[in-house]
Amino acid sequence: MILSRGPKLCNFVEWRGFKVVYKRYASLYFCMCINQEDNELEVLEIIHHYVEILDRYFGSAYYILDEVLIAGELQESSKKTVARLVATQDSLVEAAKEEANSISNIIAQATK
Repeated sequence: MILSRGPKLCNFVEWRGFKVVYKRYASLYFCMCINQEDNELEVLEIIHHYVEILDRYFGSAYYILDEVLIAGELQESSKKTVARLVATQDSLVEAAKEEANSISNIIAQATK
């Protein structure tokens, strides 16, 4: 029922006397079934909060998803290749952070 809904429709669906609140992130759907009296907007905020925590905890979750799927189709079936590509991406991010810190230190010392 949720998958067939258009992207511009609201994120609430009535189902068997309950409400289903859902939110799509990338190609993943996060859904919660709640009572009729519960606040849908609060549940949307809870879903968003949960996804942010997952993203911070796993860090490279979107990188992994991008390496495995493109437009909902399997792009790379090799787990080793995906792990290697994600590790390379993580290394690039760490190198960029270190370079940014070095530049910040140089600027801080120059302005003393």
